[in-house]
Amino acid sequence: MLERFHLEVLAAIKEQGTLTQAAESLNLSQSALSHSIKKLEGQIKTPVWQKEGRSLRLTHAGEQILTLASRVLPQFKHTELLLSQIVKGEMGSLRIGMECHPCYQWLLRVIEPYLEKWPNVDIDVKQEFQFGGLGALHSYEIDILVTPDPLYKPNLTFIPVFDYEHRLVVASSHPLAMQDSIMPEQLSEEVLFSYPVEPERLDIYSHFLNPAKCTVKKHKTIETTEIMLQMVAAGRGVCALPGWLVDEFAKTMAIKSLRLGKQGIKKQIFVGIRKGEEQINYLSDFIAQAQHVR
Repeated sequence: MLERFHLEVLAAIKEQGTLTQAAESLNLSQSALSHSIKKLEGQIKTPVWQKEGRSLRLTHAGEQILTLASRVLPQFKHTELLLSQIVKGEMGSLRIGMECHPCYQWLLRVIEPYLEKWPNVDIDVKQEFQFGGLGALHSYEIDILVTPDPLYKPNLTFIPVFDYEHRLVVASSHPLAMQDSIMPEQLSEEVLFSYPVEPERLDIYSHFLNPAKCTVKKHKTIETTEIMLQMVAAGRGVCALPGWLVDEFAKTMAIKSLRLGKQGIKKQIFVGIRKGEEQINYLSDFIAQAQHVR
């Protein structure tokens, strides 16, 4: 009863908002599109959308079809892309999803030699996902997910590729810079800079401050690593980043990293893939390359 065309129509309606724009995006006439949907509505005996002025609103039935479309259409496109690459003799494409803001510098060191070895593989890096990184991997929006916080699912595999320590960063002139480690209560009067991520997903909160029932004076978000560390070096506040990343910037900036607590916060970067795709040569080689970059 349902066909791929119906899924594409509902997805276009949701994205474009009007019947005219949806028809144009699908290279169809408005009448042809309307006729196909009316035929579907006759088969399922319920409408899939309602008109609201010039716009269309999906009904409950339409939303159910759209949910299916969001899961199935990316898989169609993924398979068609692979097939077209096989026909053209190309190796493939590698779409990398990032759930780790400071991992870009590490990823660059992985990609540079990889591109030399696999000149026919296209690489795309994504950070914004409609349903989160895990959902993007499930729905074939990406092929690899780079994350420090894996969520294990039956049809996914997460492979550890890099160990590191999460550390506090302060200006070299900061009073705390004289110490090797700090305790949570010592941050009560500090301004904390972080990437624009929910506090519950930040390790300094979940593994350090929250368990001790402590907090900071103020929390501000900054998108770029360089600006964040410049603010720290200027004595405007502190931040928490992977130790390996801080060591790189400390060569040219007046900053120092400290252990968070006596034991520190040990972390790993993981690469997540769909089970069954471990044997794809250019994908498995990317993982092998990632495991050797420090």
